[in-house]
Amino acid sequence: MSDLTIEAVSGKKQLVEFIQFPFSLYKGDPCWVPPLIEERLEFFDPAKNPFYEHSRVQHFLARSNGKVVGTIVGVIDDHYNSFHDEKMAGFGFLEAPDDPDIAAALFEAAENWGRAQGMTFIRGPLNFGTNQELGTLIDGPREPPFFMMTYNPPYYPSLIEREGYAKAKDLYAWIFDIEPAFKAAPEKFFKVGDRALKNAGLTIRKIDMKNYWKDVEVIKAAYNGAWERNWGFVPMTDHEVDHLARSLKPIMDPDIVFIAETADGTPAGLALNMPDIHQALRLSGGGRYWPLGLPRFMWHRRHIDQVRLMLVGVLPGYRGRGIDGACLLETARTTLQKGYKRLEGSWILEDNDDMNLIIERVGGRHYKTYRVYQKDL
Repeated sequence: MSDLTIEAVSGKKQLVEFIQFPFSLYKGDPCWVPPLIEERLEFFDPAKNPFYEHSRVQHFLARSNGKVVGTIVGVIDDHYNSFHDEKMAGFGFLEAPDDPDIAAALFEAAENWGRAQGMTFIRGPLNFGTNQELGTLIDGPREPPFFMMTYNPPYYPSLIEREGYAKAKDLYAWIFDIEPAFKAAPEKFFKVGDRALKNAGLTIRKIDMKNYWKDVEVIKAAYNGAWERNWGFVPMTDHEVDHLARSLKPIMDPDIVFIAETADGTPAGLALNMPDIHQALRLSGGGRYWPLGLPRFMWHRRHIDQVRLMLVGVLPGYRGRGIDGACLLETARTTLQKGYKRLEGSWILEDNDDMNLIIERVGGRHYKTYRVYQKDL
C-alpha cells in the first residue's frame, strides 16, 4: 500500500479515531465485544489511569487515503522492568485487517519506538500488562471472550509470526458447564474441600461490602503473596489496586468473591470471580454512554449468566493443603446456587501443572489457548 502512513497519536481527536476503529473492523462479527467509548477514553487518560504513573505509552494509527486501517500501542512498564531487571517493551491493542503490509508497518512503529528508548526485546499482546488483558487466541472456539479476556480474528497469529515473533508463553482458559458438572456431583465431592479447610484451620468467607476497602487490602496482600513467583508477575501499586477496586465494585457480585483466612483473620488464599459483563456489553452494542450505550448495558446486565474466575491462589505456608481446590469448590457450589450457567477459569499458565490439574479434577475443560509472543529488538 504505497499510500500507507503511520501516525503517532498526539491528541484527543486521533485517540477517538483509535478507539472507534475496531467498530468498523469488526462490523458484523458476532464474537466481538464493543467497548463503551468514554470508558476507553478514561483508560487511555494518563490523569485517570494509574498505570501511566510508572509507564510510557505511545499509540499509533495506520492510515490509507485518509482512512484509519489499523492500530497498535507501544508500552514500556518501568515498574515491571525494574522488578524483573529487564528491558522489555510491549505491544498491545493491535487491530488490523488480514493485510501483511499494514501489520508490518504497525509493528515497525512499535518496535522502533521501543528500541529508541533502549529496550532489548518486545512482548505482546499486552493491553497494557499482565495485570490487565494479554495474549492472542491461537486455539479454541470462536465465541465472545469473557470479561477482561482478549478477542482476535483467526488470522492474527499469522500476522504476528510473520513479523518474526515467537512464543513466549501460552495461557490456558478452562470452561465449566456449571449445572452438569456439579449438580450431580456427590456430596463427598464437596466435603473434600471442607475437610481441607478444617485441617488447615481455615474458613472461607465472602467479601464484606460493608468493609469493602478493608477487604481490598486483604485481597491485595493475598494477590501479591500468592502470585509473586509466577511468570510475568508484577505487583500492582497501591494506586492501581484502589483504581481497579473502585471500577470493579459496581459490577461485582459479592456472593462469589471468597477469602480463605485463619481464625484471627490472616489471609491464606482467595478466589476472585466476576460476572461476565461482556455478555451485556456485546448485546448493548457499546458506543457512547448516552443516549443508548449505558442504558442498554444496564438493561442487559440483568441477564448475565456467566462468571469468570479471574484469580485463585494460596499464600506460601498454606500451599499443598488443598486450599486452592476448596476455593474452587466453593465457587462451584455458590455459582450453582445462584443460577449461573457457565464459568471460565482464566488465565492459567501452561506450565502451572498443579493448578491445571486441580481445575481438571473438579470438572473443568481446557477449551482455549492464548499466546504471548516475544521478539528481540
